[in-house]
Amino acid sequence: MFHVPGLFESSPSALSKAKFLALIFVFLVAAGCKNSPEPLSKQIPEERGSPAGEPGPNGGEAFPPVPQPGPKGEGSPPESPGYAETRPRSTVRDELTVVFSKGELELDFRKSYLAGEAQLFTGLYEGLFSYHPLTMEPVPAAAEKWELSEDKKRWTFSIRKDSRYWNGDPLRAQDFRNAWLSLLEPARESPYSSLFDIIEGAKDYRTGFLTDPEKVGIETPDDNTLVVRLNSPASFFSSMLCHHSFSPIHPSMINRDNWLSEAPLSNGPFKVEKLDDTELVFEKNPHYWDARRVALNRIRIRFTETGEEASILWNSGEARWVSGDVDLETLTDRSGIRVNPMFATHYYFFRQARKPWDDHRIRRALAVALPWMEIREGSWLPAETLIFPLPGYPKLEGITEANLEESRKLLSDAGYSEGKGLPELVIRLTPSQEAARIGGLMAQTWKEQLGVPVRVEVIPYAQYWQSLKSGNYEIGSSTWIGDFADPYTFLQMWRRDSNLNDACLNDTDYEELMERSMAEEGEKRLETLASAEKLLLDRGSVLPISYSPAINIIDLDEIDGWFPNPLDIHPFRYLSFKSYRPLPGVAMAK
Repeated sequence: MFHVPGLFESSPSALSKAKFLALIFVFLVAAGCKNSPEPLSKQIPEERGSPAGEPGPNGGEAFPPVPQPGPKGEGSPPESPGYAETRPRSTVRDELTVVFSKGELELDFRKSYLAGEAQLFTGLYEGLFSYHPLTMEPVPAAAEKWELSEDKKRWTFSIRKDSRYWNGDPLRAQDFRNAWLSLLEPARESPYSSLFDIIEGAKDYRTGFLTDPEKVGIETPDDNTLVVRLNSPASFFSSMLCHHSFSPIHPSMINRDNWLSEAPLSNGPFKVEKLDDTELVFEKNPHYWDARRVALNRIRIRFTETGEEASILWNSGEARWVSGDVDLETLTDRSGIRVNPMFATHYYFFRQARKPWDDHRIRRALAVALPWMEIREGSWLPAETLIFPLPGYPKLEGITEANLEESRKLLSDAGYSEGKGLPELVIRLTPSQEAARIGGLMAQTWKEQLGVPVRVEVIPYAQYWQSLKSGNYEIGSSTWIGDFADPYTFLQMWRRDSNLNDACLNDTDYEELMERSMAEEGEKRLETLASAEKLLLDRGSVLPISYSPAINIIDLDEIDGWFPNPLDIHPFRYLSFKSYRPLPGVAMAK
């Protein structure tokens, strides 16, 4: 998912680099005291699924424990460290106010691709699985149980019979099938449609080579049974199903184009009560199958124009969680600053829609000419690779320093000695100072060292992401946050048929590696995916800049169910206000 430009695209100005790295250090030390995550190659059980709070098939809990809500107004939040006394305490115990950066909002998950929307969707929609709030591992949601065939290519899901939309209508298996096929319609060009390519016939259907939806591997034998046939075994399929693009759609919504004109009929723990330019209000869905374990009755999302405005809402005590851009220096209470590594990367990419930029020799020539230490010196967490290091994933080496000799030889081999004959190269930037600094270094290097004609253009934030879809530029930038903890979530968007392939990459070698990985499992699969990433790096398709950390402002002595995690997704259904409990032997005043 794309991250809206903001704090992480800038150089460390709102908070000094030294302070920021200190926060990262503290978090990593604390995280090091916990058990290490299991390797990616570990297989999931062939069958899982238990009612909430009851033991799973191996004796463990199928769902994380969720605090039970007490009577409205009961207790008080505990003392918070640091400057907690400067903020008023919350007196409303069943309503949470959250701050998001203002931007264009889309509630139709078939059209969405922004990180902020992914967080909102955890309250509105629910697929077969949902994210565990701490580990981000899949936990049963609309799927009560499932079975995996012996060849591991046929998944049979049993839909919970008590799953309902907020109007009381039952959730049916057909609602999943119809939603998925709708998202795959070629004319829709849904951003995440390529995630479905692991399903039999899905790729041919979304690309128009197959017109009969009955030939797509999604079946509904009855209202409560969904059968999905995969092209090959995929151990990460349950993790992928946590993503909002695999949600169901109520029959009345399937053909509606505008989901903002009235509240969408959703099946998640909350429903839309109000939406205007300044706020979005969620109200608890009384028909949600696990409503008794949802503590909050209302969530109020405030949209702010600036980081300073977000800080004011935090300082006043109105906001209890700031998820968007925030001016850290103006916070009067910094005890709520939470920083953690995130499965996200800020990078520039080479768009290859026009010749001769589709020649990987030219792209690499430009990539190895850049002063990489100087380009990345403004980054908090410099990145040499596209994918943030994951347990079990092979370590790769990217381009770390300039090699002008190799660069000039590659240009000469491609027929453009000293840059002669190359067309103008357009670098498309956002308005940030850091983008101007990096874009300036690129333009200066390529002009002065290689003789390449370069033009820099700046696009306003509001239009930037859509502008990346057009073909009249060569260098663009993005920040991508993984949708689940697997390299595939970064690598699938570079495939030639992906709707997220803004780089217009069409590399046969890359396609062969990605196809091979789809038929592999475990360590062998990760090695093949690493080879595919290495091609992106070595052939100059992607120019990594930094790994983006997550910064949130929240008092964890007050809010329960919120945990730092690598996807920076915090499912709303688990959030609650902690009850104040006195120390043993201390009486509560009445």
